[in-house]
Amino acid sequence: MSSAAPQLSVIVPVYNAQTYLRQALDSVARQTFEDFEVLLINDGSTDESGVILEEYASADARFRVISKENQGYGATVNRGINEARGAYVAVFEPDDFLEPSAYHTLMQLALSASADVAKANYWFYWSKPQDRNQVISVVTEQMAAQPFSPHDIPEVVFGIPSIWSAVYRRAFLDEQGIRLLETPGASYQDLGFSFKVFSSARVIAATQEPVLHYRQDNESSSVNSPGKALCVCGEFDGIDAFIAQDASRSWLAPYAFRLRYDSYMWNFQRLEGELRTQFLDRMQADLQQGVNAGAYEPSLFKPHQRKNLDVILNRPQVMLRHLPAHPSAWQKMAYYTRIGGLGTALAMVKAR
Repeated sequence: MSSAAPQLSVIVPVYNAQTYLRQALDSVARQTFEDFEVLLINDGSTDESGVILEEYASADARFRVISKENQGYGATVNRGINEARGAYVAVFEPDDFLEPSAYHTLMQLALSASADVAKANYWFYWSKPQDRNQVISVVTEQMAAQPFSPHDIPEVVFGIPSIWSAVYRRAFLDEQGIRLLETPGASYQDLGFSFKVFSSARVIAATQEPVLHYRQDNESSSVNSPGKALCVCGEFDGIDAFIAQDASRSWLAPYAFRLRYDSYMWNFQRLEGELRTQFLDRMQADLQQGVNAGAYEPSLFKPHQRKNLDVILNRPQVMLRHLPAHPSAWQKMAYYTRIGGLGTALAMVKAR
């Protein structure tokens, strides 16, 4: 290992990822930006992942394997952040793959603006039945126009958590005490991390250029585990605790409440059976607690969302009965017409 610290540390948390691992690591090795180290954190894999990681570390001195017992995604990424030597860190998941210029684009953004975080768009990627990409635009035109702070564009905290299409200044993460929650077996641990980063950064630089292919057809992905839906609640409890730690963060409470509503609705609509009822009970309790605490700011909600929030708080069985799992566009229209009339349904369509 070189004695000189690299500009970038790429953290790759690996647990039983042999299927796509070589494609992922090849995409890192072929980056046009070359001043990086790669921390391959083997989280107790029981498949051939460990063998593959050692293969890449033997072939390229920039790759280093760190093996540990299985502790989960949050603890594994945090281990990488703590071991990193780079001025900036990136998180890269072992079933995705990067464009060759990905880290050149992100590091150029970060260094030119002395940014705490540099963020890019990405693609949803399917390999079956054939290769297909869909651009996901988490970076808006306004965000990409010039470097900004969350006070300039507070809506940045509403972006889909996608921590792997960004680089983060390591000293900033340390100064703010930003790490992932380490709940064993949990999912959604990028959600709290993302909120803390984008709400605390002094300078954010962004581009609408997509830099990464985010795989959608990995059956083992946590997004495909509905049984972990309640884990998202713990992430928001962590966000609330983060806000409460510092009085200067109090302005974030309404934005965290709105994000909680969005995330809970996304989860509710993909759940079925008893899980659906359990989650709705928790959703109602958590959102009511936020309203009671004064975190609800109606201006942050669209008309159909305000109407739906009222239903969740006061008539949750209406949503349980009339908004089915995995609803089609027409089923959503029928639901919002039922709870608020045609005007509310049309407002929902317009807001999409």
